[in-house]
Amino acid sequence: MAKVELIMPKLGESIIEATILAWNKKVGDKIELDENVLTIATDKVDTDVPSPVAGVLAEILFQEGATVAVGSAIALIETSAGAEVKSSPAVAESSVKTESAPKTEEAKKEALVEVANANFDEASRFYSPLVKSIAKEEGISLVELESISGSGQAGRLTKSDLLAYLKNRGTQTTVKANNTQTTQPNNQTVAVQQFNLPNIDTGGNVEIIEMDRMRKLIAEHMIMSKHVSPHVTSFVEVDVTNMVLWREKIKKPFEAKYGDKITFTPIFIEAVTKAIADYPLINISVRGTEIIRFKDINIGMAAALPSGNLIVPVIKNADTLNLVGLTKKVNDLAQRARAGKLAPDEIKGGTFTLTNVGTFGNVMGTPIINQPQVAIMATGAIRKKPAVLETPQGDVIAIRHMMFLSMSYDHRVVDGALGGSFIRKVGDYLEAFDMNREI
Repeated sequence: MAKVELIMPKLGESIIEATILAWNKKVGDKIELDENVLTIATDKVDTDVPSPVAGVLAEILFQEGATVAVGSAIALIETSAGAEVKSSPAVAESSVKTESAPKTEEAKKEALVEVANANFDEASRFYSPLVKSIAKEEGISLVELESISGSGQAGRLTKSDLLAYLKNRGTQTTVKANNTQTTQPNNQTVAVQQFNLPNIDTGGNVEIIEMDRMRKLIAEHMIMSKHVSPHVTSFVEVDVTNMVLWREKIKKPFEAKYGDKITFTPIFIEAVTKAIADYPLINISVRGTEIIRFKDINIGMAAALPSGNLIVPVIKNADTLNLVGLTKKVNDLAQRARAGKLAPDEIKGGTFTLTNVGTFGNVMGTPIINQPQVAIMATGAIRKKPAVLETPQGDVIAIRHMMFLSMSYDHRVVDGALGGSFIRKVGDYLEAFDMNREI
């Protein structure tokens, strides 16, 4: 007999850990090759982890709710000696262990201590030897330790603070101590000025609703983005009359011909990709003092889920698709996003994000940048308004279909000239839409 480690899969470049949502099998259950053993969640997506072998689930190393580092063993599957181990993205580094060398509790503890072996000289506050000892025994990294509020003098973390935190670890919301750091994409760190959360009186007629897992992750991501990037937002008003009339004219023939309904979203994405080709320094990320310019144009499209949360599926190489291809891709991703059927690869790799606040009747918005990108554009509601038109016979007032575009961008690397010129260019492409365009 032999035992195969089931490994926590790597689901994206920036993902270093995942949370176990549910075990679909229990110890002693028979498992077929490629059968789903458990469901995990990252800040991007929920997904199932299949078994690399057929066998019996011998040991579960982490329980539901545990957050585990990518590449760590999460279970042992007992199988016949010499059995073929399938290589897959979920278990690409699986290894076979003999029954004579099981993973002991002592080995697990040593692994936790190794993870928590931090350099306390770099800490922002003093930690007593007892606190450091408890932190190492419990596998608490320095980053996590720094996030725990302390009740001692000058915010010092006491033994009582740490034990209280451990009692509710994984469910407790903490306030970071002063002068801590936050981690941004690509494992960079940036100094953050911290603050105490305001007290809320819950003694009256209130209902307390616990955030679900995805909402907690969204909240953390939004706070991180504001800490990382100095946000600036620019606005332009656009006359999209030609675009609206063209879509009204062709939407039924389009659906009859291609089997898909055409919305405004693929038209917006097409205009964005054209503008990115004109201003490629919008299609970048920042790593320290380096600017990384992406040659692929991958457009994320924010999609609302039935739960009220948001997810951002990505259209890879959007500039290589025509309007029909964009329409099919937009509809497919939106439908599968709402059904929770997106693959991990379909929500990573975005280089620019588009969000449609007009869906909710909003005329404009100030969206938060989807890190590690440097810009996000919001499209507002299209409304009929009186506007001045220039004609050979002079200026006239006409009823036109108007909308606002708004774009938030990272002022570290995108100045007002670039940001303003880019959003204006997107507007120019929309205003110049050809009403005689063939489908």
